[in-house]
Formats: sequence, structure tokens, C-alpha cells
Amino acid sequence: MDLSFPGESFANVPIGSHVVFVHLKRAGRGCFKGNKRVQSVTKKFYVVWVGRETGVFTTWSSCKPSVDKFSAARYKSFPTLAEAKAAFASGPPGMSSGPSARKKSKGRVVAKSMAASHAMADVDVAIYCDGGCNPNPGEAGSGTVVYRAGKLTELWYGLYNPNGTNNTAELNALHQSLLIAERALKEAKSVVIYGDSTYAINCISVWAYSWKRRGWTKGAGEIKNLEKIQKIHSLYERIKDDVQLLHVKAHEGVEGNELADRMTMMAVESKETDFIRYRGKVDVNALLSLRSS
Repeated sequence: MDLSFPGESFANVPIGSHVVFVHLKRAGRGCFKGNKRVQSVTKKFYVVWVGRETGVFTTWSSCKPSVDKFSAARYKSFPTLAEAKAAFASGPPGMSSGPSARKKSKGRVVAKSMAASHAMADVDVAIYCDGGCNPNPGEAGSGTVVYRAGKLTELWYGLYNPNGTNNTAELNALHQSLLIAERALKEAKSVVIYGDSTYAINCISVWAYSWKRRGWTKGAGEIKNLEKIQKIHSLYERIKDDVQLLHVKAHEGVEGNELADRMTMMAVESKETDFIRYRGKVDVNALLSLRSS
């Protein structure tokens, strides 16, 4: 016998500065099993576009740590898994987003992407890295930009290679960013690294695991830049639980990404083989007017 009646209710649950609305369906004033009233709760799936960890979560308890007391978090619940996955792939409402954070490429999960608008208020240290090569292969260099408490504090450039590639320059930039992150973590700082190379991010944080299980080989062909990847992956393994490694779409007007790009070209033009800190005047507009990769 169907004892359900039209009607529904909402319960407000305060989460830090947010309020999450949990939709509870009810059977009229309740349905009964034996002598007990039973309240049925609709299953929900949670999408986090911006937070400590992004993705699709199947329970609120697994989602909450990513958004609780994270003032810039962007998240929403959906009634079905299919809707949640589609919403995550299309990006948060009202924000321009990069590619899907869970696109498939030959059966492999590729790197997370972030919207072009980045929230750094809840992160102590935000690092942007980039590698450039012009032409490719050709003269290559790397750059990183560091923000502390949301303020631009450091620019780095170098590792010039007259016969480099874009991929090797991107790997070098990510390596230097991880080294900066490691030092910041020793000071008990929260750290996020943004890079625009899905190749570099996936090599270090995704593909390396399957290559390592196979004795650092892959199904067909050689693993290019293997020695470099092994070294960077080892560093990533040491700190991965305490640092976020995220993708940012290139040349979309994100200041940190654009400045890191200019640092790569500064490395090429100066032919600086070490990785050194920029000591000139930090005039953002003037730096952005420099040659881009």
C-alpha cells in the first residue's frame, strides 16, 4: 500500500558561513513502519568546483571537509550522479571555467582544471608556474610566481636551455614550484600550485603511479624525460598530502599565470641557466607588457 502524500520540507544546516539546504521528502506528516514514523531522505550528490579538493562527492560527510570554512568555495548538490558529473564538467554557474576536471584521455584521468578566477584568500601561499619554448624545440626557460596571503611577493626565472622543449621547461617550472612549496610547508603554511601544463601535472601526479608499477615503463614507446619525472615525482610524493596541485587555463588573464609566462621569456632572453629571483621593480603592468611565450 502506498502511504505517501504530497509535501516536502527543508532543514537548514549551518556550515561555517554557509547554509546547506538538505531536501527531505516526507510522506504527508510521515509514513509509518510498525509503530514508528519513518522519514525518507533523498540521496544527493555534491559537486565542488572550488575548494580544498574538487570533484563529485557521493555523501555530504565526504564533501564537507573540502568546503567547510572555505569562504571562496563553490559547490552545489544534485539529485543524480549523472547531473552532478555534467555540472562539474561544465564548471560553476556564473564563472568562466577551464576544461573538465575529469576528462578522459586514452583511459586515463587527467588533471583538475580551475576557473580563471582564483581564490587565494584561504591559502597562505599560492604558486604559479610556467615553462616556455620558442620555437619548440628551441630556446626554453621556466618561471614561477609566488603570492603570500594574496599578495605578490616573489618572481623567479631561469633554467635556460638552448635546445629545450616546452614540456621539459614545464617540468622544470613545476619542480621549482614544489621546492618552494616544500619550504613553505615547513613553516606550517597552506600551499596551492597552479600550472597550465596538463602534461607536467599528469606526469607527476597521475601517470607516474602506473609507470612506477610497471617498473617505470609504459605499454608502448619510451617515457620521455623519465629521469626528470622520477626526481620530481619523488618530491611530490613527500608533500602531496599537504599541497594542492591544480591546472589553470593558459592566457586567460589570470595574473599569476601571465606573470609566470613573462618570467619564462625573461629566462630565454637573459639565457639564465640558474633559477634566480627577479630583483627588479615589481610593477605588474610593466611586467605584463613584456614579451609573452
